[in-house]
Amino acid sequence: MNTAARRALDGVRVVDLTQALAGPFCTSLLADQGADVIKVEPPRGDFLRYAGPFASDDEPRDYGGVFQSANRNKRSLVLDLKKPEAREVLLRLIDDADIVVENFSAGVMDRFGLDYDTLAARNPRLVYASIRGFGDKTGGHSPYRDWPAFDIVAQAMGGLMSITGTDAAHPVRVGSGVGDTVPGLFAAFGILAALRDAERTGQGQYVDVAMADAVLAISEVVVNTYGHTGQVPGPLGNQLQGFAPFDTVQAKDGVLALGAPHNPQWAKLAAVMGQPELVDDPRFATDHDRWLNREAVYEVVNAWTRTHTVAELVEVLGGKVPLGPILDAADIFADPHFRARDMLPTVTHPHNGRAVTVPGIPAKLSNTPGTVERRAPLVGEHTVEILREAGLDTAELTALADAGATVIPSSAQEHVA
Repeated sequence: MNTAARRALDGVRVVDLTQALAGPFCTSLLADQGADVIKVEPPRGDFLRYAGPFASDDEPRDYGGVFQSANRNKRSLVLDLKKPEAREVLLRLIDDADIVVENFSAGVMDRFGLDYDTLAARNPRLVYASIRGFGDKTGGHSPYRDWPAFDIVAQAMGGLMSITGTDAAHPVRVGSGVGDTVPGLFAAFGILAALRDAERTGQGQYVDVAMADAVLAISEVVVNTYGHTGQVPGPLGNQLQGFAPFDTVQAKDGVLALGAPHNPQWAKLAAVMGQPELVDDPRFATDHDRWLNREAVYEVVNAWTRTHTVAELVEVLGGKVPLGPILDAADIFADPHFRARDMLPTVTHPHNGRAVTVPGIPAKLSNTPGTVERRAPLVGEHTVEILREAGLDTAELTALADAGATVIPSSAQEHVA
């Protein structure tokens, strides 16, 4: 991996006041592109550290796999923001920062005296982002503003669970934490848009992201269907409303995903199946006809796919019609696509020195490639380094530690003197 390459966010300083997944995922995207992300943690550390997954021999269990993934390329600083001394140090860091990201409950930063208005008065070019379950007052004062939320709550109230699963009686949460990661993506996008504007005008702004809003934004079926027809869409399993065939189909030895909903794709599929006459069948004449007659579509398609293995279907349809086998984790780690695209980079586990895999960077920039070059930090691993950069001398570092405002890791004690 070319760690010397220029990166798009080199020179950008981020003060990261986030825990759990949504906020750290957001700031990891910035760190991957070269931003100096200072992760400010309480003395106990981000609670995501203790959530796993862990290998059987991971001890102590304070450095889980999700934490490792969402906090790579960052530096960790311990500050107990309940202490006024810690808040004063944080203000010094923010004076030189470009971006602040936080996901505290609504009102916490106000009580700390670290709200956007206060920080913007000190640093007018500051981009300040918050990620909460239902947002903050800047984007519109939700009646649920003070409600706590997790991924499953955002998926439920953002509409996604109402269209996921096989029937309305059994709503299903999407298997990954999209109620966290999608808000993190939207926050990163909003931050970069605001940063661009700040570079142009010298004036920063507040980026207000609600987890529920972000989930709704990707639940296009919910809004589009009800907004245009007044109908409430429900779960369709693996299908997509208005498209057929667009589902999993049966093979001799399993299932695979197949989509051929538009006329050119349907014609290619019919030809490969040896049934070109299907193109002229009035039940299947248009995209909409195939949707209305989707039971007949799937009867025809599955009757053919069941006569072949998954491997045979991939061989005869690959490159002609959109399809793909259902890859599990072991399949993905063995697949040449993800290896070629560097989507499974490794970092070193700090406790045992073992190489562990984290998800790679999906946005491939030709001139300023991002890199995963640094493992997630231990709690407070860079406390002394960062505070020295901020101008604190030995006496100030010692006073902060004595006041309980920070914790100096034993590995860094020698660097305080």
